[in-house]
Amino acid sequence: MLLKCIYWFPMVVFVVLGCKDERFEIIELDNVEFRENTVFNSYEDLTQPKFQNLIDKYQLDTIFEGGEDEFLRILMIKEWIHQTISIDNDGDPYPGNGYVEGILDAALEGVGFHCGHFMKVQNAIFNAYGYVSRPLGTGPGVSGVIDQHHGINETWVNSMGKWVLLDAKYNHYFEKNGIPLSVLEVRDEYLKNKAADIDLIKGIDRVKMDYDPEFERSKESFARTYTWVEYHINNNMFLSWPYFDSKLIVYEDDYFDNHVWMWEDHPHWAYNQPEFMVREKNRNAIEWTPNTIASKVFIKDNIAKIKLHSNTPNFKSYQIKVDSISQWMNVVSEVNIDLTKSEFDVSFRTLNLANVSGPVHRLIKRSKD
Repeated sequence: MLLKCIYWFPMVVFVVLGCKDERFEIIELDNVEFRENTVFNSYEDLTQPKFQNLIDKYQLDTIFEGGEDEFLRILMIKEWIHQTISIDNDGDPYPGNGYVEGILDAALEGVGFHCGHFMKVQNAIFNAYGYVSRPLGTGPGVSGVIDQHHGINETWVNSMGKWVLLDAKYNHYFEKNGIPLSVLEVRDEYLKNKAADIDLIKGIDRVKMDYDPEFERSKESFARTYTWVEYHINNNMFLSWPYFDSKLIVYEDDYFDNHVWMWEDHPHWAYNQPEFMVREKNRNAIEWTPNTIASKVFIKDNIAKIKLHSNTPNFKSYQIKVDSISQWMNVVSEVNIDLTKSEFDVSFRTLNLANVSGPVHRLIKRSKD
């Protein structure tokens, strides 16, 4: 039978076989936008025992007392790392050879480390608990200011459906109108008006501040650090270290094209080794959306065939819940739904190997009678 009608809605394609059925409509709710991963090559592999060993060795489960909310648990990890590792920006050579366990072992003996070590530890622990995290390098791009090159992490928060910048060294993140911000969102705000419209948030108690007395720095100074951003093309730093691919993805917008990223008195080293600087003009490719779902719905007679697609690192299963009172159940990537009921409310989500679930993807069928 020929396709007669194709209806496009955000995130979902409804393909109706035959003539349009005027008896009902299918409504797409406010689901998190699905953005395909097209530029990043790899993520950590949770089937490897190193992750559980990390949890067991440092008794990391004790971090989460009273932490049920996903973002609160993420902040608890950041807080623990900040409290466990002291800061020493001038300790080279550092013990541990860059390995996460070597860093933590030395830190527990009182040795201090720089931002890149905080970044590695935070990235490993976030991933161990199933939170998709990636290491980043940033910098102000001008000489004579602090943090010429700074290592931090960006973590995908499922409950918010967005990437969030998290800095374990300084125990910070940024918010705008109560919503935590990604690295590029902080950059937007700094380039717009020196971060005047956003809040610097510190610690597990989420204290807002314009000036951090512990580090004697202003909110503007911290936000300036994110003027330039580089993303590692591979995000499996914990498992691959020290054989880690150093290719960097940079967001090539107008600011990037019309300015030069300075490290101290010299341009960033990758300008002279362009094979290591992957320029990406598509912001959505950088801010892809892990654990989200895209669906296609094919309707014929009284059956809706729903096909699911996701980019979920360490994917375990899709899950379905029909109506609000039912339980989540595992399901394959193609599902048939009976449309003879006057209404239905069906939700899908992904589940990864750490049993962390992605944002809910919800569809409603409503009768027009």
